Amino acid sequence: MSKLKVLYLINHAGKAGTEKYVYNLVKTYNGVDAECYFAYSEPGLLLEQMQELGIPCFQLTMKNPFDLKAAKALAAYCREHKIDVIHTQYPRENYIAILSKRYNPEVRVVYTCHLTLKNSLPWRITNRLFTKHNHKIISVCNKGKELLIGNGVSADKIVVVFNGITPSESVEKNMEKRQEFGIDPDTFVITTLARYHIAKGLDYFTDSVNELKKMTDKKFVVLYVGDGELFDEVKEQIERLGLENEIRQLGFRKDSQEILAMSDLYVNSAKCFEALSFAIVEALDHALPIVATDVGGNSDIVNDETNCGFLVEYGDTKAMAQAIKTMIEDTEGYEKFSQNARKAALSRFNLDELLKETFQYYF
Repeated sequence: MSKLKVLYLINHAGKAGTEKYVYNLVKTYNGVDAECYFAYSEPGLLLEQMQELGIPCFQLTMKNPFDLKAAKALAAYCREHKIDVIHTQYPRENYIAILSKRYNPEVRVVYTCHLTLKNSLPWRITNRLFTKHNHKIISVCNKGKELLIGNGVSADKIVVVFNGITPSESVEKNMEKRQEFGIDPDTFVITTLARYHIAKGLDYFTDSVNELKKMTDKKFVVLYVGDGELFDEVKEQIERLGLENEIRQLGFRKDSQEILAMSDLYVNSAKCFEALSFAIVEALDHALPIVATDVGGNSDIVNDETNCGFLVEYGDTKAMAQAIKTMIEDTEGYEKFSQNARKAALSRFNLDELLKETFQYYF
């Protein structure tokens, strides 16, 4: 019996969490459960990774969600390669894939929603028209499912499958990495992996660090790992508040796992649009307690069941600062959160089990 042929379709083949999701699927399925293909519009790190895996890659210009030229080209490619399933990642690609069924009706279109965004009325109407042609819609968090239903998608089309990671074998603290950064062993290290985008709330996090500085005499340092259009704006804010000694802007780095391994706490300060953060789940794997804003899928990760940290309301700088202060100063409580974080990574967010669940929705 021939393997299932799956085409992964994404507009921008960049380096964020969605791209990591696609990479995990392709790396796991290709040559084992499926024969994988990749189509994109704008090149980036994910394209390089697909090429390294030896995946056939197809550049498809996708100007807008209703691009019939792109739909025809996609249908032709799928017919040529006998593609069974197109797995899309965002509304633009999903609509184009559905339009391609006009020219290649046998293909099944599976859509993973990585967004927690309330749509306008025109989008809700087109969602009702288009998504009824999806074979299945996967939401990576429960909040995402609620919003999909509110955005016009039929509930019976939607399943929730969390993002996951392959648990590491060891959770030992990477003290050598600390030495590389010149950080003392007794300094409490707080890390966030985030793009410098308004949705990630780094300005709010910076204001919270300013509050934290007033609350504790314990030594701490905050690491901002990532890049983006607001990098210089946040840099100016850090300088204006005199936080150059407390916050280090590391830019985009390929050693983020090593940085997590040398850290003590992970913070997610998202303002909006957050689904289920890969970075938080990766932090859990390193036994890092979490302080996060109560937005999107963060409550699927930090809750009474996992008991691995604190949720705070976005914009409440004192609440954020107090939660971090508790992590720094309450040694016994910290250890409990740390152990529970690792348990959650091993059970609730184990990639192998989640990938098995995802694959069944291709049929």
